[in-house]
Amino acid sequence: MRNRDRTPKTYTRLTHPLVRDSREEPFRRASWDEALDRVARGLERNRGAFGMFSCSRATNEMNYVAQKFARVVMGTHNVDSCNRTCHAPSVAGLSAAFGSGGGTSSYEEVEHTDVIVMWGSNARFAHPIFFQHALKGVRNGARMYAVDPRRTSTAEWAESWLGLNVGTDIAMAHAIGREIIHAGLVNEAFVERATTGFAEYRALVEPWTLSLAEKVTGVPARAIRELAHAYARAERAQLCWTLGITEHHNGTDNVRALINLALLTGHVGRYGSGLQPLRGQNNVQGGGDMGAIPNRLPGFQDILDADVRRKFESAWDTVIAPHHGLNLTEMFEAMEDGSLRAVYCVGENPAQSEADSEQAVRRLKGLDFLVVQDIFLTRTAELADVVLPATAGWAETEGTTTSSERRVQRVRRAVTPPGEAREDIDILCDLAGRLGHDWKYAGAEAVWSELRSLSPDHHGMTYARLEEHQGIQWPCPSTDRLEPTYLHGRLWEPDPARRGRPAPFGIVSHDPPADLTDEAYPIRLTTGRRLDSYNTGVQSGGFASPLRRGEYVELCPEDAERYGVVAGEDVRVTSRRGSVVAPVWIDTGLRPGLAFMTMHFPDEVDTNRLTIEANCPIAGTAEFKASAIRIEKLTERLTAPTDVR
Repeated sequence: MRNRDRTPKTYTRLTHPLVRDSREEPFRRASWDEALDRVARGLERNRGAFGMFSCSRATNEMNYVAQKFARVVMGTHNVDSCNRTCHAPSVAGLSAAFGSGGGTSSYEEVEHTDVIVMWGSNARFAHPIFFQHALKGVRNGARMYAVDPRRTSTAEWAESWLGLNVGTDIAMAHAIGREIIHAGLVNEAFVERATTGFAEYRALVEPWTLSLAEKVTGVPARAIRELAHAYARAERAQLCWTLGITEHHNGTDNVRALINLALLTGHVGRYGSGLQPLRGQNNVQGGGDMGAIPNRLPGFQDILDADVRRKFESAWDTVIAPHHGLNLTEMFEAMEDGSLRAVYCVGENPAQSEADSEQAVRRLKGLDFLVVQDIFLTRTAELADVVLPATAGWAETEGTTTSSERRVQRVRRAVTPPGEAREDIDILCDLAGRLGHDWKYAGAEAVWSELRSLSPDHHGMTYARLEEHQGIQWPCPSTDRLEPTYLHGRLWEPDPARRGRPAPFGIVSHDPPADLTDEAYPIRLTTGRRLDSYNTGVQSGGFASPLRRGEYVELCPEDAERYGVVAGEDVRVTSRRGSVVAPVWIDTGLRPGLAFMTMHFPDEVDTNRLTIEANCPIAGTAEFKASAIRIEKLTERLTAPTDVR
C-alpha cells in the first residue's frame, strides 16, 4: 500500500518581474524597466501576429484598457478571455434572439417567480450566492425543476429531477416545446406580436413526441410532460442554465433551444419571467461588456457598424478595422499554423483550462513570445518569456465588476499589494508608452469615465451613483433614473415602433456529442465544479477547506462493481486524447455509464488531458461536458476513505 499526497499545490505569489534569457534557462529576477522593454520588443517584432488574453477575474477598467491596447497599440481585434471557455454560447444565443448578450432578469426576481428551471446547472455548488436567491423563491412557493445528467446537490432541492443523457438537451427542449403547442398552452398573443419563425419552429419540433424524447434523453415521458405544463402554465417562470448547456460542440444551439421555450410561453421581458445564464467568475459578463471579445467594441457595440467605429476612432485617435478578430479558440488554432506568434496573457491559465490540455501546452510552447501578467506563477506563466506581477483585482485595486445579472458594482482596494506588484492598468499604460502611445489615466475612475462616454448602456453609472445604489444594472443610459431590473420589456409594447425587432425562434437540431462512446470507450465523462474549489485551483488550492478531497473519478455503485473497483482505489482513466490516474469515488447521484470529474486539481489529476476540442462553430466553446472514456484497474491499490455522497 502507498499513501497519496492529497495536498494541492500551493502557487507562489508573484512579487517582482521575471525574465528568462532563453527558453532553456530558468527565470531570473528583473527590474520593471528591463521586463517591459523585453515585452515591447517581443510584441513589436510580432505585429500582425498578436493575440491578447484578457481576464474575467479582473476589473471592468482593466478589461477596457486591455482591449484598447490590442486594438490601438497592436492594431488587432484578436482579444478574448475565458468567456470563450464557458458562456460565449449564452452571449451568442441571447444576442441572436434579442440583440443583447446579457441575462434578462435580476437575481431578486427568482425570489418572486412561480417556476424555476435549473437546466445543466448545479447552482448550489457552482453559484452558491445565486442559489440562496433560488431557495428564497422555493420558500415563497416556487416549484423548482432540475434538468441534469447527474442528481446533483441542486437537484436534491427540486420538485422533480429530469436526469437526461449527456448531449440531449435540444431533444428535451423540443419535446417540451411540442407538448406546449399540442396542449394549447402557447402564449399566442406574444408569439404573434413579438416573435418570428413560429411556423418553422412548430414544424421543427413536431417529430419530437414524448415517447421519442424518452428514448433519446432517457427521461420518462410523464416527467417531460409535467415540466412542460408547469413552465407554460406558470404566471412567471425563470429558466436558468450554466455550463451543462454551453460547454458542448453545439452550445449556442442548446441556448437557442431554451430561449425558444421562453418565446413560446412569453416568459421573457416581464418581472419574474426571464432567462438567466449563471456566470461562474466575478467578471465574465463585464469582460465582454468592456469589449474584450473579438467582435464587439465596449458597450457590446457592433464592430461592423460604421457609425460605432467612427465614434471610437475619434475618441481613441486610431483607425478601427471593419472586421472581427480571432476568438480564443481560433487563436490557439492560429498558433498551430504559425500565424499567431505572440500572446499577452493577463490573469488566465489556458495551459490547464483549455480542452485537450497537452495540445494547448504544445501550442503555447511554440510561440515566439509569451508574456504573462498575473498574481501567481501559474502553469501558463511557467511557459512565458516574461512574467509581470500584478495586483489582485478583488482586493488590491480600485474599479468595478459586472455580475451575471448585469449589475455593475464597485471594487475597492483593501490591502497593499506585495513587493513590486503593480496595477494591471498601470502596466498596460507603461507598455503602451514604450510602443508609441502616451496614455495617462489618473486612476480607475478616469478609465470608467472614458468607457461611460462611449457606451450608452453605462453612461448613467458614475462611481458616485454606483456607491449610492450599491450597484446598478445595465442598461443605464441616464444619470437621473434607473431602468427596470429586467430586459426586453419592449417586446410587450402594443406599438410596433416601440416594440422594435421581434425575437426569432432558433431553428436548431439535435446533434449528439462528437466523442462517441463505443466498446473501447464505453463511459461518458462529464465535468463540472465543486463548492470547495475554484477553476484550476490556482487561487483556492492553497487554502484549506473541510469539504476538499482532491480529485477523483466519480462512478455510480453499479459501474464500480462492474469494473471491480472500490472507493479510493487508483484507476487509469483514458480517452482518445490521453490518460490520467485518479482514485475512485462512489456517487449514488450518477447513473450507469456516466462518470464525473472536475478541473480543480490539474497538478494532481489533469482532467483536461481527457476532454475534447470539439468546438461550437458559432461561439468557439469546446465540448468539456461530453468525452468518451474507459476505466482500467491498476495492479497497485490505494487506501483511502470509502465515503459515499
